[in-house]
Amino acid sequence: MTMFNPFLSSTTSKSDPSTEDPSRDGSEKRAFGKHTAPFVILLLAVTLLASAANLFLPESSALYVSTYTITLLGKYLCYAMLALAVDIIWGYCGILSLGHGAFFALGGYAMGMYLMRQIGDRGVYGNPLLPDFMVFLDWKELPWFWLGMDQFWFAMIMAVFVPGVLAFVFGWLAFRSRVTGVYLSIMTQALTYALLLSFFRNEMGFGGNNGLTDFKEILGFDLQSDATRVSLFVITAIMLSLVFVSSHYILKSRLGKVVLAVRDGESRARFLGYRTQNYKVWLFVYSAIIAGIAGALYVPQVGIINPGEFSPINSIEMVIWVAVGGRGTLIGAIIGALLVNYAKTRFTAILPEAWLFALGALFVLVTLYLPKGLMGLYDQLKAKYRTASEAPSSTNDTRSTDKEVNQ
Repeated sequence: MTMFNPFLSSTTSKSDPSTEDPSRDGSEKRAFGKHTAPFVILLLAVTLLASAANLFLPESSALYVSTYTITLLGKYLCYAMLALAVDIIWGYCGILSLGHGAFFALGGYAMGMYLMRQIGDRGVYGNPLLPDFMVFLDWKELPWFWLGMDQFWFAMIMAVFVPGVLAFVFGWLAFRSRVTGVYLSIMTQALTYALLLSFFRNEMGFGGNNGLTDFKEILGFDLQSDATRVSLFVITAIMLSLVFVSSHYILKSRLGKVVLAVRDGESRARFLGYRTQNYKVWLFVYSAIIAGIAGALYVPQVGIINPGEFSPINSIEMVIWVAVGGRGTLIGAIIGALLVNYAKTRFTAILPEAWLFALGALFVLVTLYLPKGLMGLYDQLKAKYRTASEAPSSTNDTRSTDKEVNQ
């Protein structure tokens, strides 16, 4: 036994995931570094300035921000939160999920059900209890899963609970069976496609192909008013900041270091005694909850939720957002989502049919020439600038040293 003690102690000191440097390329260090607080401050400052420009400046002013722009920015921030959720599970745990659109859509449907219940007798058919699509389909009573959705607090619990439970069940079954790699990605894509087909059916009670729309108010406030739109935009920015900061500290903690070790060497971490499947399930559930919150904030700003949000192409787009910004960085995922969606808005207005080709070309180019995304490019430029600035000083030091030796 005494012969094994040194071996065990040395193995633990050198190989324990919780004591290792969490980064092999320095990207995690930068994500955990001094950029977090400035980024949050910048995000909130831009949000407040844009909101003030909408509410307090006249439309004739050059600095005026239209309500359409505010709504568009709010939608971008929801996508940024969704990209953050994908980056947490893909960039830090190595799980490529092609089904996060399912969690996003489920959170959106929970909010949409609440908004539909708020219409009351102001619908087309004037039924105070049943939504218009149920009256049209000759439904006689409200389905049991719609009960309680007229309460905001209950709907918000469902927006978090349903995606979380689905992620837990799926993750527990998949990770316990040690399904990894491309097989897991295909399973997540099959999950969201199965939900797409289910929600398309009218008998499911979620509006079928048309989904849920024609919302009137939220918590008694008119959804069409400028003040409500600005409030939703500000709330989305605050939620994005909170999720970003909380994810930052979770991934910086001991738990986050173990997650990184699982990503870099799951067999090794399992050999050291870590139940790797528990860490993966926990992170998968946390990521799904963030996606559900993003979906709940997305629906009142866009004004509609339909089965198209379950489309597998949407989940693939989320992966592209993260790849463009730089996976495993948190900030990069947010930046990538904002830039790609802004490009989509501009590009689809000019050549709508060519957008998917442009998106595919963007992904190929990023994979070939920017494998670490824009944040990786930023690191390279920063390192090159630092090397160039240090070179003259080192040359001067060498010359002065030579001069002193000669004297």
